[in-house]
Amino acid sequence: MKKKARLICNYLPQFHPIPENDKWWGKGFTEWTNVAKAKPLFPSHYQPHLPADLGFYDLRIPETRIAQAEMAKKYGIEGFCYWHYWFNGQRLLERPFNEVLRSGEPDFPFCLGWANESWSGIWHGCSDKILMEQTYPGEQDEKAHFESLLDAFFDKRYMTVDGKPIFYVLKPHNLPEPNRFVDHWQELAIKAGLKGIYFIGEDHTLIWNPKKNGFDASLPIVGTTFNRLSTSQTQLIRQLKTLRYYYIHRYFHIPNVFSYKRFIKYGTPKLSDDFLQYPCIVPNWDNSPRCGRRGYILTNSTPELFRIHLKNAIDQVSNRDHDNRIVFIKSWNEWAEGNYLEPDQKYGHQYLEVIKDVVSNGVSGDQL
Repeated sequence: MKKKARLICNYLPQFHPIPENDKWWGKGFTEWTNVAKAKPLFPSHYQPHLPADLGFYDLRIPETRIAQAEMAKKYGIEGFCYWHYWFNGQRLLERPFNEVLRSGEPDFPFCLGWANESWSGIWHGCSDKILMEQTYPGEQDEKAHFESLLDAFFDKRYMTVDGKPIFYVLKPHNLPEPNRFVDHWQELAIKAGLKGIYFIGEDHTLIWNPKKNGFDASLPIVGTTFNRLSTSQTQLIRQLKTLRYYYIHRYFHIPNVFSYKRFIKYGTPKLSDDFLQYPCIVPNWDNSPRCGRRGYILTNSTPELFRIHLKNAIDQVSNRDHDNRIVFIKSWNEWAEGNYLEPDQKYGHQYLEVIKDVVSNGVSGDQL
């Protein structure tokens, strides 16, 4: 039985200590550090978000990774997009994926997403301090980067479109020469015996054109939606002709708070007719555990509202061939952004049950 869509969940590997985080934030720091210390910032603010079934896990433990994959598969997720970090030959948080690749477990599809941005203090208060700078040294570094991923690209579990391994770039507009970079990797891929690489880039502007930059497709992304909602909020303040909100927000750092119900009206914008795009949806968003009062918060997300969000996204790709019937979900486990599908202590498996119901139930091959 085929599913209505290929659901790919972004997967964060920041749940085990590394020497760099020990140095920057204190020994033993992981994403759970921010999650566990989160506090409500206003009445009815849902914090902290605490895990249920899987607990405060450590991704160095293979049983944890297997349990995650089994759960995702059970509820209709096709695969994980593991965040991947490359800084001029240096990799960070690479251990969980390296062990997935080396061990062959879990036997669950995956692809890689290059989070090509500098590390600042975003995981510890949004400071402006640069901890690890993302640079683009040129062809030699590109070649080393590509070769470091060859074993993954050839793995039988690696997800593809048109037979080409999917490679997701978080900030394609940051690439100084995107067309040359893509051409270089395509050349290396063909020489290595691959059919090529299938490049997908996040679009935070709604105007970035993947075709003009050598990419195969783009994702109109959540940050764009927040910008649109912020603009509407600012217009409302002006209409009310009150400065009280402005002064409270400016000087006391009240978080940017939006309704999830309103968000999903904008959260699946119309896909382009000029180039290929895939929708991206979120079960919720609240990065106040990382950013405190400077965070962005969606309120009153529920499984039933998420059902609407998911259905809208699937409708956008329903007429495509199965390979291109992709919907990305941010995310499987970004707990410090309140952005996860793993069971928590408030809703348990309810968001996952929505996915299973919408994507799998009542779908037969002759409907596709």
